[in-house]
Amino acid sequence: MQIPRKTGLIIIAALIIAAIIYGFLPKPVSVETVNIKKGYMKVDIEEEGRTRVMNRFIVSAPVAGYALRINLNVGDLVNKGDAITQLEPLRSNVLDPRNRAAAEASIKAAKANALAAKADSEFAQKELDRTKALYKDGLVSEEKLDAANAEALGRGAALRSSEFSVEVAQYELEAADTALKYSTALETGEQMEKVMIKSPVSGYVLKVNHESEGVVQGGEALVEIGDPKMLEVEVDVLSADAVRIRPGTPVLFERWGGESPLKGKVRVVEPTGFTKISALGVEEQRVLVISDIISPPEEWKALGDGYRVEAGFILWEAEGVLQVPSSALFRYDDGWAVFVMKGKKALLRKVDLGRRNGLSAQVISGLIEGDTVITHPDSSIKNGTSVTSY
Repeated sequence: MQIPRKTGLIIIAALIIAAIIYGFLPKPVSVETVNIKKGYMKVDIEEEGRTRVMNRFIVSAPVAGYALRINLNVGDLVNKGDAITQLEPLRSNVLDPRNRAAAEASIKAAKANALAAKADSEFAQKELDRTKALYKDGLVSEEKLDAANAEALGRGAALRSSEFSVEVAQYELEAADTALKYSTALETGEQMEKVMIKSPVSGYVLKVNHESEGVVQGGEALVEIGDPKMLEVEVDVLSADAVRIRPGTPVLFERWGGESPLKGKVRVVEPTGFTKISALGVEEQRVLVISDIISPPEEWKALGDGYRVEAGFILWEAEGVLQVPSSALFRYDDGWAVFVMKGKKALLRKVDLGRRNGLSAQVISGLIEGDTVITHPDSSIKNGTSVTSY
């Protein structure tokens, strides 16, 4: 049956009108979405730092004299009492005997600190042993065990540091005795023997300050000795960030060259700051934060003095946190809001936020797990806008 000509024209006209109307209808906006979920979240401060030997000792000339060549290279192992060089004293001014009294006071203070550190270390070790037993019986958490282990490691490092200080103070006392002896010889006109300068501690040569033979002044640095196995990490942070960091704050050291991050703990936040010019030429107030590495030494044995690390000071962390990407948030009525995708519509939703770390924010209210939010919303998206996810 043929369609009447008039009817056919009407149908064609209707189709054309429908096509025109459809063409002018607003098309759904293509958007990127993400599902809200719970997970681990942390708030941290990230800065670049460097390692340094914890106990660095500078061997210096006790008196002015003519020093022989130092036949040591950086990295050489020296033991306590090994000869560094010989020094032929020059005629100089009489030295003050009060230096010896000061050295005696230093060694007494160092020994007292060593006794206190030993007691702290023994107590921490006992606490660790007790915690291990409780953990074995299922009475304490793994976090408690890790904390006790970290405390024992930290106290052990403090003990070794204080013992090193005793050795240094003993060397300073011997240096004062040497200086006093040779100054007395100058007064009486006695023949002066050469001074044998020995290493006060066992360790590795970190720097040779005066390699060639020649005249040196009293107190001039000759070599630097330390143990690269005893490292700490210094990081300069903005003063505004330093006030949020406390001794004991956990640290994660990343991008140091190893396969996995290293754990650490803040020991000292220095009380004074300094001015530093940033790469952009802006003056910044910075503060040094000193941290200990508490991961097992075998994990970071390749680290040395002056190596670069990236430190993340963990101010807060928690599991099972409902969080939303920062890219989905925007300001709305003095608060925060997101666009939730329901069906094919974008619906505006106000949210209350908790902790933020730059990448995501903790959701207190306004969203539930499984909600789909639009990230990077532009000005074309309004409440009720048709959207499609790509």
